[in-house]
Amino acid sequence: MNFQGQHRKTIEDADAIEADTQAREAGVPEVARHRGRSRYAWIGTGASVVLFIVSVFVLWHLSQDITWAQLSAAMSATTGRQFALAFGFVVVSYLFLTGYDALALRQLKIKVPYSITALASFTSYAVSFTLGFALFTAGTIRYWIYSRHGLTAAKIAALTVIAGFTFWLGMGVVLGLSLIIEAGQLAGLAFTSIRINQGVGLAALASVLAYLAWVSAKRRSVTVKHWRLELPGASVSIGQMIVGIGDVCAAAAVLYVLMPPEMSLGFTTFLAIYVLAAMLGIASNVPGGAGVFESTVLIALSYVPREHVLGSLLLFRVCYYLVPFAVALLMLGVHEIARRLGNRTG
Repeated sequence: MNFQGQHRKTIEDADAIEADTQAREAGVPEVARHRGRSRYAWIGTGASVVLFIVSVFVLWHLSQDITWAQLSAAMSATTGRQFALAFGFVVVSYLFLTGYDALALRQLKIKVPYSITALASFTSYAVSFTLGFALFTAGTIRYWIYSRHGLTAAKIAALTVIAGFTFWLGMGVVLGLSLIIEAGQLAGLAFTSIRINQGVGLAALASVLAYLAWVSAKRRSVTVKHWRLELPGASVSIGQMIVGIGDVCAAAAVLYVLMPPEMSLGFTTFLAIYVLAAMLGIASNVPGGAGVFESTVLIALSYVPREHVLGSLLLFRVCYYLVPFAVALLMLGVHEIARRLGNRTG
């Protein structure tokens, strides 16, 4: 599950810088510009804090009657086949994540061996998903690996921005299609209406199509740290969309196969719930959307015994977060040892 808050944050920073540049060119005083940015930052931070507090309260309310024995029994009921499928989808999801960096490097016209791209992408995501503070953790790991292959800090920042567009293109398509296709069933689960679900779904798809049309009309760019970043054209953007869709679907499939038999939802319906929970988790700015993601899924699947759903969510955290995190640390250690040995023999 790629809750790529670092992508959202990087894009927001790029937008803020671009807006600041335009305001400066328009003659807006610097004090006024800083005041406006500060005000909006406080609004965003306050909304994230409120969302997190509400979600934690909801999660506590929904799980307070669950005993450890019930939770342990629910997790123990998970079969070996479920674990095998879950880890298979974990591999698929992280493979798609390497495509984020690969497409970004292609757009930047930088050639890096895929083995290095895969190492930098997998380890940066696996570590940042677990530890949070993604701009620092993922950025540090990317710089540590890519800088040895000629990438500057500015190029790595540009890579992160482009990867962020990949994530949101895929998320927008998946959210739009799932809300439209499963509007009726989701209306009962999410306490909304069919028209609202269809309207949001159409708006999400329209946004993606508008972006594709926008970058297809002519070359587009954003300003990051006072330098200009050209956005991918239609062909690369469509590739980004496909990679993003694959990542989101594979990540959702990890949790789907870990769910108990009592959950009788089709994958398309479950996918919409997953995307909604993921987006709320991103909005909270909490590492991995912890608490926010779980409470959203528990509410949507309220007809399933709570201890079973919570047990599946905990196993999902282990499969998608903790295991890749441990593997990433091991890979980084092996990579550093191999590099140092190579330097000595060279």
